[in-house]
This record gives sequence, C-alpha cells and structure tokens, in this order.
Amino acid sequence: MAEHKVVSHDEWLDARKKHLVAEKELTRERDRLSQARRDLPWELVEKEYVFDGPGGRKTLDQLFDGRGQLVIYHAMFNPDTASDRTTWTKDSPCFVCSFWMDNFDRVVVHLNHRDITMAAASRAPVDVLERYRKRMGWSFPWYSSKGSDFNLDYHVSFEPGEEGDYNYRRREIGMSEMPGVSVFLRDAGKIYHTYSTYERGLDMLNVAYHYMDLVPKGRDENETGVSGWLHRRDEYPD
Repeated sequence: MAEHKVVSHDEWLDARKKHLVAEKELTRERDRLSQARRDLPWELVEKEYVFDGPGGRKTLDQLFDGRGQLVIYHAMFNPDTASDRTTWTKDSPCFVCSFWMDNFDRVVVHLNHRDITMAAASRAPVDVLERYRKRMGWSFPWYSSKGSDFNLDYHVSFEPGEEGDYNYRRREIGMSEMPGVSVFLRDAGKIYHTYSTYERGLDMLNVAYHYMDLVPKGRDENETGVSGWLHRRDEYPD
C-alpha cells in the first residue's frame, strides 16, 4: 500500500468534517434521485409470463406472493450456452451474480414486511436452480424463465454475438446473458413495470461493495475488476 499522509488528531478531525459536508450533499442528492426514481412513469405489463418454480408453474402475478411490489434479480445462468468463456457453468450461475444474490438473501424477510417480494429469475431449468440454491443456503425464491419471453423483453438475454439493447443503448453483446434488476407493482388487478437497472446501476444493491468503499484499500480491483478476486462463496481456496 502506498505511503499515506499521517496527521495529528485535530488535523484529522478538520479534514473529516470537511469531507462530511460533501457526504451530506451526496445524501441529499441521493434522496432527490430516489424520489425522482419513484416518480418515473409506469408501463402496463400486458404480456402473460409463466415461470417454473419448485411448486409448479406460476404467472408473474403469482410471483408477487400476495404482496404489492416485486423485485426480480435477473441472474445470468443458461446451461445451454455455458462454455469456458462464460461466467456461469452448466451447473452454477454466474459467480458475480452469486455475489449479488448473497448480498440480498438475508434481507428478504425484512423486505417482505415492507410489502416487497424479492425473487430471482434465470433461463436454467428449475431443478438446476433449486440444486444450486440449496447449495448456497439461500431462502429467496428462484424461478426458471426458460421458454418464456421474459428475459428477452427485459433485455437480459440475447442470441450470442448479436447486437442488442442493454442498459438502454444499442451495442454488441458478447454473451447470451447479462445481469439486471426489474421492479414491478401490482395495483387494482393490473401489473406495472416501474423500473429496471443494469451494469453499475446494480452497485447500490451490493452491501459488500459499500463496506469496501469505506476502507483505505477500497475495492482494490485491478483492470480485471471483480474477476480478479471473486469466487463463489464456497469456492475460495482458503
């Protein structure tokens, strides 16, 4: 680690207070941005989507599990396209998506008590999803969208090598799956799509990264990013 400036307590406190001003500005701006997000217009979901779960087939409406709001994490996992170039295998989802799912698993019960259902969806068969979910000890529901247009319509699945829309711009897509989060609301018998986010928009959903941002070394990632250090929770060499 590079040599860092060391000062007296009074100098440290003065610098910390100056930084606090910037932090408070960011907090207020984040509150404004969050309200603007909630104020975005909604779009009516008119297509009927059906998913496979351990209890059988369910519609998008049934995924709400009786609550009014639904957040779906689009986990990258398609055994049909797995190769040595994908971040997922035939048996395991993307190791980076596993990191994100680790981060929300234990808060799902709290979300449920705020009228929010949290679930994941992937194109892998439900038996493969269940096997991995049990391996990780996750409690949230994970549904198979295989055979549905859901992943395509919400721009997280593509034909390998095709040009497609991802993160609201047209681009070359290198893999068949990409990560994202989509939010839905159920009101008066209708379902609305209220928000989707991708790429760095997912950062705010990863608690581990927020802690890394607090410490002196930060995320400590080189040009390879998360690929340079991250493993599935049960695959770290130590």
